[in-house]
Amino acid sequence: MSATTLPIPTDAGDLPGLLWLPENLEQPVPGLVVLQEIFGLSESLQQRCADLSALGYAVLAPQLFARLDPPLVGVEEWDDLDSWLGAGMELTSSLPWERAEADAIAALGALRAHGAVDSERVGLLGYCYGGGLAFAAAASAAEEGRAPSVLVSYYGSALPSLLDRASAVEVPSLHHFGTADAFIPSEEVERIRAAVTAEGTREQVRFSLHEGAGHAFDNPHPGLHHAEAAEAAWQQTVGFLAETLPGRG
Repeated sequence: MSATTLPIPTDAGDLPGLLWLPENLEQPVPGLVVLQEIFGLSESLQQRCADLSALGYAVLAPQLFARLDPPLVGVEEWDDLDSWLGAGMELTSSLPWERAEADAIAALGALRAHGAVDSERVGLLGYCYGGGLAFAAAASAAEEGRAPSVLVSYYGSALPSLLDRASAVEVPSLHHFGTADAFIPSEEVERIRAAVTAEGTREQVRFSLHEGAGHAFDNPHPGLHHAEAAEAAWQQTVGFLAETLPGRG
């Protein structure tokens, strides 16, 4: 399933996005805005978008690195993991957080406005950098009265610094973390759990720990991937979306 480009109107001009639509559309479908890792819209992330579209969702992935000079879609995978990670972190640090958050919220609006989409059923899903960004965008959108329908966050790397905004994110949510995440220590993960679940009182918020998995375990790079955790998290995500944001058929 191939993507088409969709301009996303923002206060700083149009931002390019990649859009996947289910085949044989006959009526509006729910939508998901997917937010990238530090590596941008990599092949693996685009494949996840196509997988979601095959489940019946319209999927929009904003090209956040198009703001950089020169504009980029993603960072080509390197065998040298440390250098690849360093390059990705340098790129994300070059993109102001406030700009990326505004672009994520604008992507929500663009997807809601698309004729193939049920504007009342649009959610956010993000990986790593995008996992934290999705949480922040969900909080800001809710404060503006435009909360997303659902939130799925894979090992949101910025979450420890965003917990003062947790009270704004009341939508059904699913958070994935690995128990061997060297980037977000277990103590921080438990602090995140307490905040996003409101000390366990928010039944609509689910928190999944994946034994032995490190950070970015869904990424297929050999230095990051944890096959069992990636598959388990994907099945949990599919089930969660089927329950809270049912796709077409």
